[in-house]
Formats: sequence, C-alpha cells, structure tokens
Amino acid sequence: MLARARVEVLGIRHHGPGSARSTLAALEELQPDLLLIEGPPELDALVSYAADPGLVPPVAALVYAVDAPHRALFYPFALFSPEWVALRWAIEHGVEVRFADLPATHLLAEADTERVTASAGGESRDGASRDGEPDAESGPRPAGITLERRPDPIEVLARAAGYDDPERWWEDAVEHRRSSTLEDFAQLRAAMADVRAAARDARRDAVDERVGESADAAGAGEDGDLENARREASMRAAIRAAVRQGRERIAFVCGAYHAPALEPASFPSAGHDAALLRGLPKAKVAATWAPWTAGRLAQRSGYGAGVRSPGWYQHLFVTPDDEVVPAWFVRVARTLREEGLDASTASVVEATRLAEVLAGVRGRPSVGLAELTDAARAVLADGSDLPLQLIDRSLVIGEELGQVPESVPMVPLASDLARQQKGLRLRPSPTSTVVSLDLRRESQLARSVLLHRLDLLEIPWGTPVDAGRTMGTFKEAWALEWTPELAVSVIEASLHGTTVESAAVARVAEAADEATDLASLGSLIEQCLLADLAGGLRAVVATLAHRSARQHDTLALLGAIEPLARTCRYGDVRGVDVSGVAHVLQTVVVRAAVGLRAAASGLDDDGSARLRTAIEAAHRGVALLDDDSLRTPWNAALAAVAADEALHGAVPGLANRLLLDAGELDADEAARRLSRQLSSAAGGPAAAAWLDGFLAGEALLLLHTDELLAIIDDWLVGITETSFEDVLPLVRRTFARYAPAERRLIGQRLREGGILNRAPGALSRIDVERAAPAVATVARLLGLGATA
Repeated sequence: MLARARVEVLGIRHHGPGSARSTLAALEELQPDLLLIEGPPELDALVSYAADPGLVPPVAALVYAVDAPHRALFYPFALFSPEWVALRWAIEHGVEVRFADLPATHLLAEADTERVTASAGGESRDGASRDGEPDAESGPRPAGITLERRPDPIEVLARAAGYDDPERWWEDAVEHRRSSTLEDFAQLRAAMADVRAAARDARRDAVDERVGESADAAGAGEDGDLENARREASMRAAIRAAVRQGRERIAFVCGAYHAPALEPASFPSAGHDAALLRGLPKAKVAATWAPWTAGRLAQRSGYGAGVRSPGWYQHLFVTPDDEVVPAWFVRVARTLREEGLDASTASVVEATRLAEVLAGVRGRPSVGLAELTDAARAVLADGSDLPLQLIDRSLVIGEELGQVPESVPMVPLASDLARQQKGLRLRPSPTSTVVSLDLRRESQLARSVLLHRLDLLEIPWGTPVDAGRTMGTFKEAWALEWTPELAVSVIEASLHGTTVESAAVARVAEAADEATDLASLGSLIEQCLLADLAGGLRAVVATLAHRSARQHDTLALLGAIEPLARTCRYGDVRGVDVSGVAHVLQTVVVRAAVGLRAAASGLDDDGSARLRTAIEAAHRGVALLDDDSLRTPWNAALAAVAADEALHGAVPGLANRLLLDAGELDADEAARRLSRQLSSAAGGPAAAAWLDGFLAGEALLLLHTDELLAIIDDWLVGITETSFEDVLPLVRRTFARYAPAERRLIGQRLREGGILNRAPGALSRIDVERAAPAVATVARLLGLGATA
C-alpha cells in the first residue's frame, strides 16, 4: 500500500533559516497534495488562522488541558521556522495541512504535570527544555520512565566533520546554504540514520552489561526512548492514513532526527505501532494561538529547541545574499546611534570589510555571527564589550513580540483583557518598561485598577516599583513585561470568571476562604481597595469581622491592624466606601489592646522579637488615623506594658519608646525609666534587651537628647568586666541598626567631649590618657567610629 504513494521526509532543524529555505525549495519541486508537519493533531484546528495577515510571528500554538489549564504545551513558530514556511506555502497553494505526532490529549494526561514539555520544537509553560538537545527532538517523558538520553545528533555530525562547535558546523553546512534539493534532504536522512544506528549499537552494548532491564526500556525505540518511539509511531500512523485516503505526493516536515524512522521502506508493522499507542491516558484539551517573543526562541531562555541568535537568523532569512553583511552593520550603527553612541558611515564600511576578511582567514564559507561580532567590537565599539551587550539584546536576540488577530478563538477573559488593554492604550511588550501613573487622572487610575486586578488573578504582567511607599500618594509606578506564559495564566484565571473584574471578585472570595490568619485577610482588603473591587471588599470584610470576633491570638490581631488602617486612610483616594473596614478595625484594635499585656508575658528572645515586630506594625497603623477611639485603648495598652518590669525587657523598652515618640511619655520620665533599667541592680543582658527595645527606630532620640546618651554611657562605663563581655554583642547589634551616618554623628558627639567629660564618678578614677586606646576599641566594636 505504501508503495503507491511518494513520501518525502524533509528533515529540518526547528527555527533554522537554512532549513526553511531548503524546505520551501523542496515543496516547490515536489508539489505535494498533502503536507504533514510534526506536531500534535490538535493543531489542525489552528491551520486556517495562519492565513490571517494579523497573525504575525513569533507566535506559538498553545494546547492546554481544559480542566487544568496550567498543564499546557507551547509550539513556537518564527518567521524563519521551516514549519511556518511550509504552513504558509501550503495555504497559499491550496494544499491540505495536517499535524502528525503523539496527540496532546495523551501528553497532557500525564501525572507529572509540572514537567510536561512539548514536541516538535515546543516547550512547557515554564520554559523547560525537552531534553537539552539543540533541536529538541524528544518530547515529554511520561512519569516513571527514565531511559538513556540519546546523543545530540548535531554534535555527533559536527565532530565527524572536524568541528569543535556543533553550532558553527550547522551554520556552515545548513543555515548559510542558499540553495538545496531533495537530494540534500536524502543525504541528511542518511547521516541521521548513521547517528541512530550508532546510538542503537551503543545502547545494545550497555544493555548486555546490565542486569534487570525494565520491560518499558526493552520495548522502547532504537534509541531507548519509549516516549520518542510512541511519537514516531504516531507519525507513521498519519502517513499510513494519508496513503489509504489516496494521497500520492506526501511531504512530511519534521525534526531531522525523526526522518530515518519515517521512511516507508523501513516502517515496522502497523501492529507494532498500534501496540505502542494502545491504552495511553487521555485528557480533554483545547488549542489556540498566543503571542511569542524573539527572546524565548533563544537557547539561553532555557528553550531546548531554541537557537543561539534568533534575531540574526531572521536577518539571514529575509535579507538577500549580497546584502546580509552590510545590512547587518547598518542596523548595528542605527541601534548605537539611538543610544547616543557614535557610529559613522565610514565605520560601517570598514566593519563590513573586516568581517569578510575574518571569514576568509578562518576558512568559513561565508561571514558568520562570530565574524560580525568581532568586527563590530573592533570598529564600532572601540574594543569594548558594553555596546555589544546592547547589540546582542536588540539585534542578535531580538525584542519582537508576535501578534494574534481577534479572529483567533480566545477564552472570554482573554478577550476582555485585550479589549481593556486596547482601550487603556496599555499594549503588551516583551521588554520591561516602567510606567508611572498619576491616580488623579481617570484614565491612569483605570490602568492601575487593571494591573491590580491582574495581580490578584496571578497574572503578573506588572510588578509595582517601590511597592509600599507610594500607595498613600497619588503616584504609582509599575514595571511591565509581557511573557508568553501569561497566556496560560489568563486561561487559568478564566476558571474564575469571564471578565477581569468578575474573575478577580471570585478569586478574592476564594482567597478569603483559604486565608489562615487575619493579616492575610487585611492584606486582601488592601488589594481589593487598589483593584476597586467593591464586591470583593464586602466579602472579605465580612469574613474578617467573623474571624476577628472569634480570634483570641493577640499576635494575629496585631498583624491585621496596619493593612486595615491603610485601607481606611487611603480609601478616599480611590473613591471606595471603607466604613465597614473602619468598624472592623476598631474592633480589632480594642481586642488587641486588651490582650497585649498577656501576650507579652513569658516570652523568650524569639517570641519577644516576633511581638516587637507586630507591635511596631500595629502602632504604624494606629498612627495613620486621627482617631481617638483607636489611640486611647492602644496607648493605654502600651502604658501597661511599658510599666511592667516582669516582662522580657525588649517589649517594655519598645513600648516606652513608642509612648515617648507619641508624646504620651515626657522625656524626663523616659530618662528615669532608662536609668532605672540600666542600674547596677539589673542584670547586664536584661538591661541590654530593654535598651534594644527602647532604641528601636532612628537615632534622632540619642542625637538630640544628651541626658539619654549620658545615661547609656555611664552604664557601659560602670558595669563589670564580666557583664561587659555579655552585653557587648547585644549593644553592638542595637547600634548596628542605625545608618552609618547616624553612628558617625553619635561618635562625633562623644568625641567632642560634651558627654564623656560630664560623667564624674567612674571616670574620675580612670587615667583618661591610658584608657584612650581601650575607648577607641570599644567605639569601633559598637560601630560608633573613633572617639580619640
């Protein structure tokens, strides 16, 4: 039956311009009545959209599991990809196109969902390579199957040709080739057949030396890869089906490694292939087109089927032979000028000549990227690599983002997002761009709302810049960068709703149910405020009110105060009704104040550190609002803790400092309390802990209060040698929190003598001149700088 049809297997390298030109020439010569392309048959539904001029590479066919969209496969296509060239040729000539490979319904049904990767030069959502080979000629490895990794065929052939660098050999032998015939493909198939035979022999020798070979491995293909054997069985099944349907001239564009296995003369029996495919699991899948980026076609992105320089390869593909080198340097010069660097026309001419000379000296058939780079460095970059980094990013790799027309089927959420992006003039870009928003302008406030809603939906298109410090003003800044994986994130988020707003509200309600503490709920309320989700805000406030009424953990109550206070403080900026939040905040503050004294009892160092952090955050929240109903109970709770000498010293010390800063404790009383805690009756470490809490925050208190600095100085001078050794690390840690400039100012005040010279007592019994070196050493240990 197979003898009735002519089957030409065109072995290519994914994303190779030379392979693309050869494929185009072969199709023109063969004029097939059916074109098969390596890829899962689910992509057949996307073929018609490739005729739309609005579908502009780089793009990727995206296949995902309907019930679990995070299980997804990408199949990227560049303008210079042989598969894309073949697809466009078939559409223009009215030739039927089918994809042939192991169906994605099986690939996406694997249990090891996080490691699913694509076939035919594809990649998984996280960008994981298929098996690390340059042309990625293998697919996902089913869970539980771990077989020998086959050798990189390009590396094997390059070594046979005497090349140390496989990429350079492939460029010289294939990518720079401007003409090709079907005979060239036959020669490449023969070479790959030799590589596969060598791998088969090596595996057979290894198996002979091993005991207990698994049944799966024993039934695998000639290279020991069961999953690859299944893929090739699926490809052969597609060829058999086409022949049965009466097709006479069949062209199959596939990775070169597969080509020998797809020669009809070497086919195993249909029963053999059917046995390999029998009983595989299935999942319901869907497919669509998604924008891709030039950067994600590069090997350095982690894409196993990527190429080193996609921008250069596209230049090779679209530029006439005699213009490749000068046109490249014209682009280099233009890019440098746009960045304010010198690049004259004469330099372009000189760089062109130098690149051609280098290619001749090195014995290369034509100028390659290495020669272009060396010439650019010498002539246009004055020997520096810094300008070359710009060229590498902009030209060698490229910064293009593909386009997908509205006619392509999308989930409703993706359509709503695209509509908002267009309406807000917030176009996706593959390069990171910082956008500043003035929230007083309605259009820019709408942009902020969209970005915050996407953040809630875990679609990280934008990342806040200087997050947490600009929210209270009318300014926001975002770093925007669109990556292909966000297309899958949008599909995942579509499970929550059909629009960005409805999906965000549903996700907020789900997150509120999943929240394990009040602080998380408080942060969620802030996010609802920023995302202008009134419905979500009401749901979270109701959940928080219910849980806070039943919450007896003071630490958890403290953690909720600051985010709730920020919501109340800044709600008016975004026009959100926060009255419900204010009521919950008052309840939380009162309950936290009532339980604060008990929560501070019996703490060790770690426990006191956690409580200190929570108290400081809660105090910041209370201070945000001019509300006596919050300040009064809170300050009363701090006063009770501050006066309790039975607690871990760090917590009362902090409470005294906060009361002093708030004007609830006068400076004289604070000095008396500090002096009492640092008296000789108190233990050294306990006194150091109290001091650590009291000196929290900035150093302005010591810089502007000589009495406090003198008390601390007297304490350090007067303690015993043993106690000094115990407290020195603690005190050093306390002062290390201050900025270097603040520590220098403290040292300067001590050096000026205003403090040291006023202390009688202990100092009167010390020979100051002899003690000067010791004083300088202690000052350095405390990070205060020299004092003598």
